[in-house]
Amino acid sequence: MTDPCFLHPLQPSPAVGDTVLLDGPEGRHAATVKRLAPGESVVLADGGGRGVRGEVVSAERSEVRVLVRELLTETPRPWHLTVVQALPKGDRAELAVEVLTEVGVDVVVPWQSARSVVRWQGERGERSRARWQASAREAAKQSRRLSVPVVEPVHSTRQLVPRLAGVDHVLVLHESAARTLAADPPPVGGSLALVVGPEGGITDEELSALAGAGGRPVLLTDTVLRTSTAGVVAVAQLLALAGR
Repeated sequence: MTDPCFLHPLQPSPAVGDTVLLDGPEGRHAATVKRLAPGESVVLADGGGRGVRGEVVSAERSEVRVLVRELLTETPRPWHLTVVQALPKGDRAELAVEVLTEVGVDVVVPWQSARSVVRWQGERGERSRARWQASAREAAKQSRRLSVPVVEPVHSTRQLVPRLAGVDHVLVLHESAARTLAADPPPVGGSLALVVGPEGGITDEELSALAGAGGRPVLLTDTVLRTSTAGVVAVAQLLALAGR
């Protein structure tokens, strides 16, 4: 059975043989929900790519002490991966973030595209972003990731174009593309952004604006995928093509 994973700052950096106190909400969850007992093995991750594996030496009502047995570092991926996700409807949004986290995305950028039915404005937008971030956090623990993807504030198309300017490879998932992702993958290395449009599709004006930011249209399959699944399929294809 895979060791359970909990998020913990790990500051200052522990060494093998140190004892780490897991307290707060994560400590209470470990002690009262997971019911960890002395002798069990756990992973503590700092959410930024580092972690430790250790043995529980004591578990009380709201805290767990862990003896560090091994220092962990997340394996580098072929690219620093960003997914620009047009806002899906309902619970498909959280589902998209969960699965993108599981497959190894580093950043999720919510996109208020022209044809997005959902609108993030004011306090509602911040609450929605917080839900996406919470989904990423929980999915990181479930998938035993040492890093938690960052969910950025919602971007309009006007804000998105300069956001993508410094990205090495920008791929726009679009049914009009002449070549498939599998036939024309980007070279490994650097940063890569995938742009996923809404259910109604990316407008011609948006496609032109994204092209100005270096965006290259690519085709995934000969079928039309939901916006909540297209990004996951694209990342899986990219990692497979890169040998991961």
